[in-house]
Amino acid sequence: NQQNEGFEGDGYLPDPSLPWVNRYPFLNVSITPTECSIVCPKTLAEVLFDPPRGVAASTAVSRHGATVSLEDFVVMSVEGEGLEAGKRVLELTSPLALAGISIFFFTTYFSDYILVPAKSKAQVVRALEDRGFRFEERAEAYVKPTPHHSRNRSSTSSLGALSPSTLPPTTVGELQARTFALLKRREIVPMVDANLRLLQCAGRRDSPNGFPIDEMGLQVGLTRSLVYQPRFLSLTLTENDPASLLLEKGLVSNFDLENVLLGNREDFLVPIMLNLEPLPLEATGIVCGVADRLVGRNDSGVLTKAIEMSYLSTARTGNVIVEEKDLDYAMEALGIREHDNLEH
Repeated sequence: NQQNEGFEGDGYLPDPSLPWVNRYPFLNVSITPTECSIVCPKTLAEVLFDPPRGVAASTAVSRHGATVSLEDFVVMSVEGEGLEAGKRVLELTSPLALAGISIFFFTTYFSDYILVPAKSKAQVVRALEDRGFRFEERAEAYVKPTPHHSRNRSSTSSLGALSPSTLPPTTVGELQARTFALLKRREIVPMVDANLRLLQCAGRRDSPNGFPIDEMGLQVGLTRSLVYQPRFLSLTLTENDPASLLLEKGLVSNFDLENVLLGNREDFLVPIMLNLEPLPLEATGIVCGVADRLVGRNDSGVLTKAIEMSYLSTARTGNVIVEEKDLDYAMEALGIREHDNLEH
């Protein structure tokens, strides 16, 4: 599945003189156990998928086995300085969740990105600025210079919890209650694969031996990984950062680790997957409530254990990423029964 990205407008064309990892404002390709999801510039989507013309913008159409959403999106880089990863997800997305704005959220090795409908861009900017974020030219991102650490926050909404006709919640506690009520009503159960362990890695900015960066080595490693038909591999490319990778631990051996990749090879991550296909694209807030239960407050309003978490949106699925050491706690907090709800 593919979502159009309008960061530079419909006519954006890549600069072939740039390194291949920096030719697009934002591009994400994610392979998961449930789907292959692509977020790319609109011009590239038209080349790859050639969606039929004259179809309503809100309509998803099937072409060559791919479902294409024709709605335009814009991508924004957002930074939450001084916050741990889990709290940063809450801090960065809470203004939008409480404003009833549907978003996709991507945690990469270097930055956090939100993808929002182009028609909502002005509302997004206003919601962020009302919460103290300012656009910083140097960072080319929305930055909150003095983040506050209140736990009364919400989180990311990939395909969200609330229908467009429902008034947005006024508090994060209300959002969390609505989220879990909706999950139960739609029979959406967070799933964990017992055998899937991931690593977060990135391409190097500088070669440790002083030689030019081995861009071909990164391409070779990706090609080798795809040959093995991975169950989980997410690649994010942007204009300003090296490539960011979230991939199965067994795939790392396909890369020249010394000269190509950065990243901790010992701290394994686990995706908690929510199949959000039953929810409308315009809905908001689903992962806000889920993440708030993991790093904010539980359904009784009690502060929960602070854990490290990140988030990856795909077309149909919300992927909450936690460290392996926190998996048991996360499963308990989300009500995942070890024997009934683990995928094998």
